[in-house]
Amino acid sequence: MCGIAGIFNINSAPVSVSTLRNMTDAIVHRGPDGEGFYTDSFVGLGHRRLAIIDLTSAGHQPMSNEDGSVVISYNGEIYNFWKLRTELQALGHRFQSKTDTEVVVHAFEEWGEEAIPKFNGMFAFAIWDSNKQRLTLARDRFGIKPLYYGIFGKSLIFGSEIKALLEHPEVDRRLNYKALSDYVTFQNVFSDDTLFQDIKLLPPATILNADLGNTRTIHQQIYWDYDFSEGPGEKSESQWQEEIYNAFENAVQSQLISDVPVGSYLSGGMDSGSITAVASRQIPRISTFTCGFDLSSASGLETSFDEREKAEYMSSIFKTEHYEFVLKAGDMEAVMPDLIRSLEDPRVGQCYPNYYVTRLASKFCKVVLSGAGGDEIFGGYPWRYYRTLNCRNREDYLQKYYDYWQRLIPDLIKPRCFTPDVWSQIQAHHPFESFTQVFKNLHFDSNGYEEHVNRSLYFESKTFLHGLLLVEDKLSMAHSLETRVPFLDNDLVETAMRVPVRYKLSNIKEEAEALKRVDEHQAGKRQLYSRRHKDGKLILRKAMSPLIPQDISNLEKQGFSAPDASWFRGESIDYIRTLLLDKGANINSIFSPVFTDLILEEHCSGKNNHRLLIWALLSLEWWIKTFNVKL
Repeated sequence: MCGIAGIFNINSAPVSVSTLRNMTDAIVHRGPDGEGFYTDSFVGLGHRRLAIIDLTSAGHQPMSNEDGSVVISYNGEIYNFWKLRTELQALGHRFQSKTDTEVVVHAFEEWGEEAIPKFNGMFAFAIWDSNKQRLTLARDRFGIKPLYYGIFGKSLIFGSEIKALLEHPEVDRRLNYKALSDYVTFQNVFSDDTLFQDIKLLPPATILNADLGNTRTIHQQIYWDYDFSEGPGEKSESQWQEEIYNAFENAVQSQLISDVPVGSYLSGGMDSGSITAVASRQIPRISTFTCGFDLSSASGLETSFDEREKAEYMSSIFKTEHYEFVLKAGDMEAVMPDLIRSLEDPRVGQCYPNYYVTRLASKFCKVVLSGAGGDEIFGGYPWRYYRTLNCRNREDYLQKYYDYWQRLIPDLIKPRCFTPDVWSQIQAHHPFESFTQVFKNLHFDSNGYEEHVNRSLYFESKTFLHGLLLVEDKLSMAHSLETRVPFLDNDLVETAMRVPVRYKLSNIKEEAEALKRVDEHQAGKRQLYSRRHKDGKLILRKAMSPLIPQDISNLEKQGFSAPDASWFRGESIDYIRTLLLDKGANINSIFSPVFTDLILEEHCSGKNNHRLLIWALLSLEWWIKTFNVKL
């Protein structure tokens, strides 16, 4: 697990080594264990190393094959690398280290780009092939590891984080208004744009090739995509349970490979509990980590947000060495500058609790296992899917789901939310275009209930999950901590996608007819829905029953959230008002001050729960300030 950066001057101009060094210095937190550089006149690769496997100097990067014709700067872990190594050795390849990096180099040398779909793991890498005079960038199937790039003049510049690109003198810090329009709609960006103009995020499962010559030679191709479609109809529910259990156990065991200490998050829920159950068999007294909340000022459903008691219960069962951090009102304010500097490009919801728990875990281990992905591939958000089940056709489905995913500012009120200058910049871009682009490779041949659910699972895996993975990577690597996600093992995901919807969700048609609206802004919406419907991830709950106590597997679903709705009305409101209502606030150049004042007034009075929008406003204010963004 590392940080990479690089420059490819397509016009053959020599690379500045000092600029390359500045780029890697900007991401030193991703790799405090070493640095390395490779230059060949017009191409330069930089690397910061976080040593996880083969801690010797043999793992130094950038790394090449025997004759130096193929050179890589690599970030990630390939969990099936020993199997691939054996196959490559049979083909005549010789290895000098015990790293997965060297396997990637030789696999690329042997099979070219066809090697990439063979990798089961998380990765983002750059490979320079001097024989072909070609630079190749690639990212893993699910987007666990990030890779940013941009074409500035005649240079292709790339890195694990945006901070690396900002060190290049050709890169400026202008706001991308198209991405802003998406962000204030979805609290996410569904395209390859970032909030920085001209800086792109390489999509998951994508290969980018750049040949020496000019920028017109740069092209991308997708090598894999989600396919939620039912498997063989003759399989029974118990057979699917067995297949899921075996795939899950193999996934966790394969991701325990490490030459440094491995720990696990333990939130008190089924996903992290199942991972810890398997991991604890291989690692006695494995370290586990939980973030709890001081609920003395919480109200309503937020009073149930603290999961420490459940986590402690499972820790006692699995005999883990358990550590906890308790968040209080006011802890958000203290961490915002560091948090936004780490995030670089705000995505999805409130994530400051994640920052604190990753910092805690980093004090005891270098690798931590996370339960991310289980909800998206097994159907953990049924109240979302059921909104589209009565759709008549493709257009009806897209419009209803788009209406739901306007999480922050609905289209209807946007003209009066922005300053005139900003509205003139963004009104030409309709976020509905970004939304529909997610489905561009998806067929709408049928309009049955199951097909609508599978389309929603596809959408959320491509967008919501991807945003969560970006946040998890940035916050863990800010503390030089590698996060692994067993639920996103290739074989487990392929199995989960084939499971019939009727085994993931209950009474699909009846739920679609009877479902009461669950407000996405409402604190505790997951628990509220679960209490009424007892739905979501049913097959996974049954498959994991041999691993964790029944009272845990049958618990209502709970997200990892602080009681922000209460805190934003109470202890944190003075901080929020001081930051957002100040006449010199940066967001006054984007949003009408009248709009901002109205949002805070409605939230404090209890008229509307604007916790998600308030968080987005706070994030944007700190983002502009931290990165000195040009508006």
